[in-house]
Amino acid sequence: MAVITAPAPVKAEAGVSSKTSRKLRDNLTGHAFLIGAVLCFGLFMWFPMIRGIVMSFQRTRRGVTTWVGWDNYVRIIEDPSFWVAWKNTFYFTGLALLLGFVAPFFVAILLNEFRHAKGYLRILVYLPVMLPPASALYLFKYYAYDPSEAGLFNAILSAVGLPTSEWMQSSTMTIPAMVIASTWMNMGGAVLIYLAALQNIPGDLYEAAELDGAGLWKRIWHVTIPQTRLILALLAMMQIVATMQLFIEPLILANGAGTQDAATSVVYLIYQHAFVQNDLNGAAALGVIMLLVLAAFSAAYLRLSTKQD
Repeated sequence: MAVITAPAPVKAEAGVSSKTSRKLRDNLTGHAFLIGAVLCFGLFMWFPMIRGIVMSFQRTRRGVTTWVGWDNYVRIIEDPSFWVAWKNTFYFTGLALLLGFVAPFFVAILLNEFRHAKGYLRILVYLPVMLPPASALYLFKYYAYDPSEAGLFNAILSAVGLPTSEWMQSSTMTIPAMVIASTWMNMGGAVLIYLAALQNIPGDLYEAAELDGAGLWKRIWHVTIPQTRLILALLAMMQIVATMQLFIEPLILANGAGTQDAATSVVYLIYQHAFVQNDLNGAAALGVIMLLVLAAFSAAYLRLSTKQD
């Protein structure tokens, strides 16, 4: 007797195959876009970083490269300029946090209180960010920081009866002057971020604080700061990382090291080793030390933010 077999589910199998091929095609498209980003990161970020770490343990003389272990690190740390550069960098970072971190926050609070012309005021605050940094710094160098009474800041000080300053020619005023210029150039972006955070604070909180008799400063302390705590912490960390990479300000305003090495920063010292002294291995070692310090700051921030959450 002949055995009758059921027909194969051709349509069902065709449907499954179509879904599989469509899913595979979608995955390939996503991976294709991802590969481009990974290649860019690998070529322009990860490879130079790994290459710099390798170079920090080598010494190249007349085209011959040899492994020297920790010699480059020892030589860099024993250089007196190393400690001067770190002192200036930490001093600049501390002042930048006091001025460049606090000032944008209060400017944002002030702009948030305006009911009219908010758009124009935001553009006015953000304009310095759109200027090329070199152009802005030359403006400060030859106009605002002119040590004669023709300089803008000295003219203002003379008008109010205060003593004038030599600004970049003074070893004590070099870092504060660079902080003022850097804050003016970069505060616009932070102001806009703070404004966005302030506008997300519910108005009911301010109304409740006013009913409880809280004044302006108490409302800022008990409502504004707690509600923007995460943004404040994030921008503080970003500012620490950015200000510790101080380079263009001393290069333009102080012509490099400044009076009595008052403007020498770690990144400027890396530039000196790499492009002036042709000591690429020493520059790589100093760059790795900078990387470790910034990584320590970032790890501390992540640990603190995790505990607070």
